[in-house]
Amino acid sequence: MPVAAPADPIDLLRDLDRALAERGLRWYVFGAQAVVAHGRPRATADVDVAVEVGGSTAFELVEHLGRHGFDLRFPLDGSREPKLLPMVHRPTAMPLDVVITTSGLHEEFLARAKRSDLGGVEVPVVSAEDLVAMKVLAGRRKDLEDVRGVLLEQAATLDLTRVREVVRAFEVVTGDTKLSRRLERLLRAALSG
Repeated sequence: MPVAAPADPIDLLRDLDRALAERGLRWYVFGAQAVVAHGRPRATADVDVAVEVGGSTAFELVEHLGRHGFDLRFPLDGSREPKLLPMVHRPTAMPLDVVITTSGLHEEFLARAKRSDLGGVEVPVVSAEDLVAMKVLAGRRKDLEDVRGVLLEQAATLDLTRVREVVRAFEVVTGDTKLSRRLERLLRAALSG
């Protein structure tokens, strides 16, 4: 049986941008789509975004997005405010993971996000510096490959001081003191060859 081609995220991003603009919510794309925006093609089966819900709740956001073609992939525990909304875009059947932002670093990420063209739709995308730091934190093999790709593409313009500051902030929050060493190894490997 043939394997289906991955869905194209453009329609999902266009619908999401319209829905969030209607509510005046700040947001940004991160994950594989952000890697694409910063110069490295990468296949992915989903879209990852972070959204600031402002004065509303995550449950109200789910309801609003439902009117714009998005459904939850599984029910939420209604006893507490969710931090992650696992959704799917009905028209494309493509998964969408919505991270609800909190104060602190997310506010900085939102402030530094810039609208970028992702294959014909312009959406806010996390900065290359913040993306590298996020990927260092995630630490999976594919995330570290993404870091290498972004470093190779953005080496001339990347603010490495900012990347190091965000990684150190992640170390404080998580207690993982190996993140800075991981970043420095990646920097040496990517920038030396």
